[in-house]
This record gives sequence, structure tokens and C-alpha cells, in this order.
Amino acid sequence: MIHPLSQFKYCPKCGSPNFKENNDKSKRCSDCSFNYYFNSSAAVVAVIENNKREILVARRANDPAKDTLDLPGGFIDMYETAEEAACREIKEETRLIVQSIEYLFSIPNIYLYSDFEVHTVDMFFKCKVDDFSELKAQDDVSELLFIPLNELNPADFGLISVRKGVEKLLSQNEHTII
Repeated sequence: MIHPLSQFKYCPKCGSPNFKENNDKSKRCSDCSFNYYFNSSAAVVAVIENNKREILVARRANDPAKDTLDLPGGFIDMYETAEEAACREIKEETRLIVQSIEYLFSIPNIYLYSDFEVHTVDMFFKCKVDDFSELKAQDDVSELLFIPLNELNPADFGLISVRKGVEKLLSQNEHTII
């Protein structure tokens, strides 16, 4: 297996080329002794349901997984909570304002960006929106649509973690958790 930091050739602290594998999740610089640990990036995924038990679904405008279905969401910015990120991403992608937010679960993922595998932990949130009148696809979303929860097909979702999340939502729906 290729080390997750194999593309990192130089120490990010001192620039030395003596930056070698330390263990399966870190590299160490033999010149300045800096240890760099490869940790997951944090991301959020929003589950927004309308009063007809339909889930708001986005079509991806860009790669990875361009033109496949997705749920609104994205990476958490520095100095931002997961809840703030979910609200921001929803507003950026849909123009909707979140009234309340509740953590559901998380799923690890590998997100291919610019030919680099970004390991993420995708945190799923149930987001309550009261007003859908401003709904409009924007940012990296080409289309927004509502799909009845029981008609969601996990195979239509291009990102693995979102596909697994939809499977989990459907499984939980059998017990009426959403």
C-alpha cells in the first residue's frame, strides 16, 4: 500500500528532502525532527427534508463525480464549527437558511481532489429549513431537486461516503429516525 504522504517529498517546516516515513500515518524530518501526522480533513453533509418527506438532493457541477447526485455540504473552514460549516455550505449551494441543525452520524471518506487523495470524516447533519422560496442551485451545484426519501437510490450518489450515508438514512428510515 502506498503511504498516504508519499506525495509529500519535503519537510513542511524546514524544506529538507530528508522527510521519510515514520509510521503508517506520519513522516519525520531527520534534519529538524518535525513529525507530520496525516489526519483526516473535516467535512459536513446536510440532510434537508421538506414537509412532504422529500430530501433535497444536489447534482454535482464539478469533479469528482461530476453530474452525479450529492447532498449539500463541503469542507469545514479553519476556525469554523461543523454546524457553522453546514449552515454556510447550505447557503452557498442552495441560498437556504437553516433554522436548526442536529448531528446524525459520520462516515470516513477519500475525496480525490487534483489527483490527491484527501482523507475526510464526513459529518452528517439533519438541517431544518422553514422557507424554500429562495432555493436556487449555485456554487458547485448544477441542479437541486427533491426526491421522496423512500425513492432515494444510493447508487445515484457519486461520492462513496454520501452513498453510504444515504444507505444509512434509508435503513434508519425503516425505524423512523429522520
